[in-house]
Amino acid sequence: MKTKLIILLGLCYAWCLNAQEIMPVNSIAVLNIDSKGFTLDPVQMGNITRIELDKLGKFEVMDKYDVEYLVEKNGLNTENCYGKLCLIDIGKVLKTDKILAGSAELYGESVIITFRLIDVGTENVEKTQVMEFLNLRHQVQMMIGMTLQKLLDVPVDANLEAKLTKKFDYDNAINNPEADQLNLSGPRMGLVIFGGETAEVYKNKKSLGGFDAMPLMFQFGYQFEVKYLNEGNFQALFEFIPTVTGLDQGFFIPSINILNGLRHNRYGFEFAFGPNITLSKTAEGYFDENGAWHLRSEWKPEVEGETFPFEETERLDSRGGYKLKSGFVFAFGKTFKSGRLNIPINAFFIPGKRDSHRFGISMGFNTTKYR
Repeated sequence: MKTKLIILLGLCYAWCLNAQEIMPVNSIAVLNIDSKGFTLDPVQMGNITRIELDKLGKFEVMDKYDVEYLVEKNGLNTENCYGKLCLIDIGKVLKTDKILAGSAELYGESVIITFRLIDVGTENVEKTQVMEFLNLRHQVQMMIGMTLQKLLDVPVDANLEAKLTKKFDYDNAINNPEADQLNLSGPRMGLVIFGGETAEVYKNKKSLGGFDAMPLMFQFGYQFEVKYLNEGNFQALFEFIPTVTGLDQGFFIPSINILNGLRHNRYGFEFAFGPNITLSKTAEGYFDENGAWHLRSEWKPEVEGETFPFEETERLDSRGGYKLKSGFVFAFGKTFKSGRLNIPINAFFIPGKRDSHRFGISMGFNTTKYR
């Protein structure tokens, strides 16, 4: 009994598979798609729609040449045929199961794509899909394909949909292809923390070469930013950031950062790195046997001609002169958006000798500008 049941179930399963394989695919015809505000005419818009519909593989799409032949043979006029009644009459002549009607219209800052799936046999509109996109006329084929996916319940790429529909999404090659350079320049402000030997020098008295200051200082600057690559999910950026540190404590410590970075278009995360050049007071000197710092000029030989017994070095000193010092910056951050306002927040790290590292955090604001 069990053997017969298993055989019966197997035959049933095989029959079901076979039935699925021979199940007929509905045929569908696409005529002209109404076009307003585009350089593409209704015939060209219809051809694009036919191509995108065929890619989905949901229907047997009638070849445009077969449609043209039957229309001409039967003396039909499809030039202004966009209504349901007219389309159904032509669908019956074409002997197709379905017919797709639609329009692509430009309204101010929006592109509206509308599609209607019409069943020729029942003479009813099965489904309607309307989508509103940004005014990105150069991406009309992508918009048509996405609207067809929605119409036929095909999964849509959410990231791509955001780029085509959300006004304040991060700029990318899809929603901003005509801007050769994206300028997101703006003010930057934050705090810098000095560590190691540098922190000790800043805290020391001026008589010992210190600055009588806290090793935590306010920093202010301006970021000049240029995009030189914008593809997929990433932008490649060149950043030039002059800053001034220590104004809150009466100091003027200028520096320049020249960074190369990558920013994620969808989430706004950014990583950058590059040289840092700072103008600071330094002096030549030495450390004695007890580890105390002295200027080179403070050493006096006990015996004439005595050789300098210490290793001469250079470090930060309020008694010295101004000199350019170089370092290397590593920065990581994220840009938050509020309308057209961008709010970048970044953390940075500059490694140094004798644990004299610099850490900092900065924030700024700017608006999206093009040039």
